[in-house]
Amino acid sequence: MFKRVGFIGMGIMGQPMARNILKAGYEIMVYNRTYDKTIPLAMVGARVGMTPREVGEWADVVMLMVTGPEAIDAVLDGDDGLLKGMSNGGLIVNMSTVPPSYTRGLAARLKTYSIILIDAPVSGSKKPAEDATLIILASGPREQIKRLESLFLTMGKRVVYCGETGQGSAMKMVVNLLLAVMVAGLSEAVSLAEDLDLDIETVLDTILSGPMGCSLFNLKADMLKNDVFPPQFPLKHMAKDLGFVINTAKECGADIFIGQSVLRLYDNAMKKGLGDQDVAAVKKIVNSLED
Repeated sequence: MFKRVGFIGMGIMGQPMARNILKAGYEIMVYNRTYDKTIPLAMVGARVGMTPREVGEWADVVMLMVTGPEAIDAVLDGDDGLLKGMSNGGLIVNMSTVPPSYTRGLAARLKTYSIILIDAPVSGSKKPAEDATLIILASGPREQIKRLESLFLTMGKRVVYCGETGQGSAMKMVVNLLLAVMVAGLSEAVSLAEDLDLDIETVLDTILSGPMGCSLFNLKADMLKNDVFPPQFPLKHMAKDLGFVINTAKECGADIFIGQSVLRLYDNAMKKGLGDQDVAAVKKIVNSLED
């Protein structure tokens, strides 16, 4: 069992995930580029590392939950980087959303340092992270994932083994493509309902009561009803992730016609300054395209 857990990245997802690890009885050291974001964890008993290197020197396993490849590279490299602090035989668990090709390259790079990479992005947003009901999409050496299972289950309700390193990130591409399409579809349906002068609360109740009712739509219903979009999953991250999906599809020769159309929708939302709002704020772009 891992006793000392390092956790790098205290954003919307990282903070509740690290908090749940701490609540489960693990010792934890957190780090974030912006120090203030570590304070809520420090107040409930977490150690705070001043550099990624310090986290690597202290922890038995280090988990990354940052914005993407550039942020991971920044954490790893330099005199204060994570690689300077980790010893041979160390274990890094990347839970950030990155392309599968980046994951495979990272694993090869870390192998030269005798460090094992576990590829373990998550399915779920802020509320599932708070409730420890994320789905962990794990890939890499199966025996190492088995060792990590109890740690993973402090943050999520299920660990899905996806295969060799990179397949967890591949699964995340599939999940996020569907997420983007579903949110855009729900937004357009609600927009049509408004144009038809239907009561939106009744529309959403109808959708949620039938076979299309799901936890995702439940999370977005109040936002769409009130036209207010506090970020559970920021739209800017969805736009970024869809870019990863499209590039990954090109690499494997897949055609993603719907995904490309939806990406243009989210890109328009970014241009309108909606990036820090929830992904469901894409509805504002659906409305504007109709005008």
